[in-house]
Amino acid sequence: MLKQLSVALVGAALMSVGIAPAVQAEKFQIEVLANGLDSPRGLTFGPDGALYVTEAGRGGDGACIPSPSQPGAELCYGASSALTRIKDGKSERIVTGLPSVALPDGSDASGAHDIAFDATGKPYILFGLAGNPGDRENLLGIPDFGQLFAFDTLNTNAARRPIADLAAYEGANNPDSGDVISNPYAFLIKDNTAYVVDAGANDLLRVGLDRSELAVQTVFSTRLVPNPSGGADLPMQAVPTSIAIGPDRALYVGQLTGAPFPKEGARIYRIDSNDRPQIYADGFTNIIDLAFDSTGNLYVLEYAANSLASGDTTGALIRIAPDGTRTTIATSELISPTALALDSDGRIYISNNGFNAGKGQILRLVPQDNSVSEPNSTSSR
Repeated sequence: MLKQLSVALVGAALMSVGIAPAVQAEKFQIEVLANGLDSPRGLTFGPDGALYVTEAGRGGDGACIPSPSQPGAELCYGASSALTRIKDGKSERIVTGLPSVALPDGSDASGAHDIAFDATGKPYILFGLAGNPGDRENLLGIPDFGQLFAFDTLNTNAARRPIADLAAYEGANNPDSGDVISNPYAFLIKDNTAYVVDAGANDLLRVGLDRSELAVQTVFSTRLVPNPSGGADLPMQAVPTSIAIGPDRALYVGQLTGAPFPKEGARIYRIDSNDRPQIYADGFTNIIDLAFDSTGNLYVLEYAANSLASGDTTGALIRIAPDGTRTTIATSELISPTALALDSDGRIYISNNGFNAGKGQILRLVPQDNSVSEPNSTSSR
């Protein structure tokens, strides 16, 4: 499960395709819209046309909880998480003082993880935890972690109202019957319901925006994968990190995968009408975000394209066309990318260096006119 990331068209068009016919090598101009962010995560366009970025922060020197991914290490509290708005070429932190935990160097932070707006324009912010819900109560004493909140407005002093305590749900129910760990990581709003992937709990939860019926939508099971050291296969947790609405209005979920982080071991699931996860696409590595464009292309962001196990956090952005063709959009330009957004003009926005304090960026990829085809028979969907 994602205890922490560490160096830690409708119908037939959406059916799985065995071999993608080609990969298109395309050119994009890459622009840096913002620099110096503290672990930028979720990216969402607001009703005002601005791009909103959640920053998980850098923790602080407050109370600490054990790191679930680094034995002996601690994640310590500080009110350093924030929300940044990018509009008219300017970036500004408009909400500050939000809760954050991180390692002493400010890396591997959990705080404000994602933002979404409902049909009326009201903002909602999701807070991660990356730990045992009991530690939140007994050690941190900061109840905001692991919760979804509605905000009245987006400024530092705005009132906020709890919508759902995802961490408490994991503590009380543990739907995957594994370790009791919660790390709500991404969410979206559909028909006045919030759908949240909890990367620590290995599940997809739903809750009404009126605070009604917090419940499990889907549990993502552990599966066996080859042992990189030889011997018996190893159990690997799913670690769902991303969620998107497809052109068929179904929910699609991408997985980071847990240890041993096999290369090309990550899948994209389509949640069927019975709330069961069906494999929609596979052969990816450490998926961290998903987004569909208006023509049915699915963009897949990989946090570490060569696997977290390699120690190389170079990411990748891949597009899957409705016919199954896969296109690699960017690779070496992406380092520990954590989120993805698309605008109506075909431009792509990415949170880069998303697990490092003070080094985070927001990149904009602007498509250029010229492109060439490259044969490729290794991708499958």
